[in-house]
Amino acid sequence: MEHSLPILPTISTSCIVISAALVGYGWYLIRQRKIEAHKKVMLWAALFALLFFIIYVSRTVFIGNTSFGGPESVKIYYTIFLIFHICLATAGAVFGLVTILSGLKSNLIRHKRLGPITSVIWFFTAITGVVVYLLLYVFYHGGETTSMIKAILGF
Repeated sequence: MEHSLPILPTISTSCIVISAALVGYGWYLIRQRKIEAHKKVMLWAALFALLFFIIYVSRTVFIGNTSFGGPESVKIYYTIFLIFHICLATAGAVFGLVTILSGLKSNLIRHKRLGPITSVIWFFTAITGVVVYLLLYVFYHGGETTSMIKAILGF
């Protein structure tokens, strides 16, 4: 039985992958001492991360979150993995904001210290995000989806 992939999760997951690829390229650029190119690429990486966040929040509020649709025996492992991913994503977002702001404010000591840590967290966030996407929509059919508005207001 064939099923199509949901468009918004596919776009938002693609945004995170692009963001992580740009972070990797930005890391390469700074090692080459190409500071202006590094700055531009990292701001693009941040923009793609922000685009992911806007799509994710909008989808969560208006359409809802999709529950795990795989076998019950896998659900606990998926849930633990999802919690790990959410913690990484939250840490990555906070580290990302602090790292970007320190770079933009020319606080280069903080920026150089946080940059590699932030990048590694972001790479793992992207990888685990892709795995969550694959488990929710590719390997298994997604479960039920309920919007936050419907859940809160009861209609």
